[in-house]
Amino acid sequence: MKWIKWTAVSALMVSLLGAAPVLAADEEASDFTIRTYGVANIDKKVVAASELFRYDSGLTFEYPDAVRGIFVTAHSAGGERFNSLVELVDSTELNAMVIDVKEDLGHLTYVPEKGSDLAKLDIGQPLMKDPRKVLEVMEEKEIYPIARVVVFKDSVLAKERPDLSFVDGDSVWKNGRGESFVNPFLKEVWDYNVQIAIEAAKLGFKEIQFDYVRFPEGFENRADTLEYSMGDYKDSKLDPVQRRVEAVTDFVAYAREQLKPYDVQVSVDIFGYSATLPEAPGIGQNFSKISENVDVISSMIYPSHWTSYFGIAKPDLEPYKLVSEYAKVENKKLGELKSPPVSRPWLQDFTASYLGSGNYMKYGKAEVEAQIKALNDNGIEEYLLWNAGNTYSKDVDYTP
Repeated sequence: MKWIKWTAVSALMVSLLGAAPVLAADEEASDFTIRTYGVANIDKKVVAASELFRYDSGLTFEYPDAVRGIFVTAHSAGGERFNSLVELVDSTELNAMVIDVKEDLGHLTYVPEKGSDLAKLDIGQPLMKDPRKVLEVMEEKEIYPIARVVVFKDSVLAKERPDLSFVDGDSVWKNGRGESFVNPFLKEVWDYNVQIAIEAAKLGFKEIQFDYVRFPEGFENRADTLEYSMGDYKDSKLDPVQRRVEAVTDFVAYAREQLKPYDVQVSVDIFGYSATLPEAPGIGQNFSKISENVDVISSMIYPSHWTSYFGIAKPDLEPYKLVSEYAKVENKKLGELKSPPVSRPWLQDFTASYLGSGNYMKYGKAEVEAQIKALNDNGIEEYLLWNAGNTYSKDVDYTP
């Protein structure tokens, strides 16, 4: 799939008019054009072209034959490590990077320009001092750029706005790792994250990958004891499980719609086990419903993250079998949809020593290739590699 090129008329409108504002939901296209540009007498063909206008970041990327990417922290993207990671991608069959734009605590990983809407949020950290420069290097090397935006896990926003989070007694609730979540029922939280995603698109990222699109793990066990708003879902007739599913699914659909003017793909990270169930009841993830509202679905299927599953007693020791068995389940699930998204799972390129002796093995070239081959053998050509420290295995054949 290639990015659609602009027509000559569209290009003319860009040069004459610059980036167009987004059409208001209750506004007719012709009224929008005249209000925006004050050009009631402009040629009708040119007006028609302007109404199809989409934001142009000034950077050009094409969708690869199949995305084969790595995760890159903002520390790496903004530091000396970036050059070596670019070299890794440039010298192998890899062709994409997933870069943190809003990270796990809720910080923006760069400091927006003063006066911008994001600057007013005061959540920027100078991890990437010049994200535009990062993207310009990626454009030169033809590396497909994906912006990772962590959504509902957000300790920063939860602390600043407890009313947008879950309150336990007199304080914001935290999980066992000291992390807080914000409330997926609230549209204000949706808009907060969509605003960040839009700015990432304006920077030049060609895909927005939403992560932690869910309620906290085990939420079903505390849903009746924490204090929080149900927002527009307070009068819902659905049971608690389906209400959570509806909120999460609605956010994904809403975000995708809001991002349409920016010509970006929308992807979502999702727990691998959610594809094996009707839905993950506590966290509100329904694999099929989310898949119907995204361009790409990225299940996190690291062998180390499964317990005894698919008849495999110790999944970390059998990367090929685990990934292959999962792929069969996912293929069936996606095959039931009218317009299935691209499948692009997350694979393991790290050693899970925390599993304890006898339950894990050292991951390297052979183990990474085994996972890639398992996907390929099941007709899945795209994937992403996860290593939290961005230290990836050497000499891997990324297209076995």
